[in-house]
Amino acid sequence: MNALTQNILVLTLAVALDAFLPDLPSRIHPVAWMGRAISSLQRLSPTGPTSAVLFGAGLALGVVGVSAVAAHLVLEALHNLGEPAYVLGGALVLRYTFTVRGLSGAARRVRDSLELGRLDEARAGLRSLVSRDPSSFDQPMIAAAAIQSVAENTTDSFVGPWLAFSIFGVPGAVAYRAVNTLDSMLGYRGAYEYLGKVSARLDDLVNLIPARLSALFLLLSGFWQRLPAGRGLRTLRRDRRLTPSPNAGWTMSAMAGLLGVRLEKQGHYCLGSKFDVPGTHHIDQAVRLGERTAVLACLSALGLLVLRLAVAG
Repeated sequence: MNALTQNILVLTLAVALDAFLPDLPSRIHPVAWMGRAISSLQRLSPTGPTSAVLFGAGLALGVVGVSAVAAHLVLEALHNLGEPAYVLGGALVLRYTFTVRGLSGAARRVRDSLELGRLDEARAGLRSLVSRDPSSFDQPMIAAAAIQSVAENTTDSFVGPWLAFSIFGVPGAVAYRAVNTLDSMLGYRGAYEYLGKVSARLDDLVNLIPARLSALFLLLSGFWQRLPAGRGLRTLRRDRRLTPSPNAGWTMSAMAGLLGVRLEKQGHYCLGSKFDVPGTHHIDQAVRLGERTAVLACLSALGLLVLRLAVAG
């Protein structure tokens, strides 16, 4: 069995594990380890703008490089133990670079809280989806934020990692997750504006293709779900550049058009401005779109691996 055939099995098993295996506690979760390492290293950052940018560049390249090399060494050790060890171990490592069930579950918990009228509980649940402070959000704002998160995270949560894996194997998926973790921790204006500048630009770069693929898969999922895909495409074409991120607007504007809802981050952007504010039931529709997008993305990643296998053979 060659490496590409093994990777087809690795991805298939990893997706199954995500569907049925509980998430690891944060103390032993590989992504949490990345987060703790980044948190420790960021405390060493100098205060000057130029020196902070340079330190941030070294931090980003170091975390991504070490993560990828560590994954490569683990996979080499597993390969030496035999094919079953490689497939099972590789699937376990890969499974913690993405999540479909985790994203859907977090959004559904927010929906459940809203349906019961428990706004404080919904705001608390929203903290696992967005980095904004939701303490002042009303019901439509909570629903909009949950939908925006589902749309944007189709890229970060599974399309990006699976694309990286289908091209570069498990180390590629781990490197992608390291870039995403760096951006989520450091890549925003404020205290880490200079330290996180390289992390933010690196995240923008690695997501240029995955974000656009995610938008395409969302539109196809909308057609599958018998939603107005044409309206989704028109909204995407009109609003995709309204967000500060060069990538997030693609999936969020597609989602806004498919659902016919206004997705607004006050003071920053408003996608689908001519539509009404979302309701709780729109979160359900967004989650189903996200899950169908995952099906299409997984099939595409497997198809790319099969194509590479055919070309190599």
